[in-house]
Amino acid sequence: MTHIIELEVFGVFLAWMVSAYAIWKWGPGSRPRSVRCPESGKKASVLAVQQEPEFGCLRVMDVRKCSLIPGQMLSCEKTCLARL
Repeated sequence: MTHIIELEVFGVFLAWMVSAYAIWKWGPGSRPRSVRCPESGKKASVLAVQQEPEFGCLRVMDVRKCSLIPGQMLSCEKTCLARL
């Protein structure tokens, strides 16, 4: 009987760990993405900030870094947000 309870507790613990990993991996936060810049027409690697504006829906809200403008503040209009 105690062996079955131990297996159930282990199963619940494993389910929580898988859920926590999935939220960490695919949830809100900064993620590297690729996009074609509409202003220059070149492919760029950006660091996009994803947030959850409503329940169960992730959206890209901001771009922090861009490979086309290395080491500088983003001075463009960030029109690539529509493509992410």
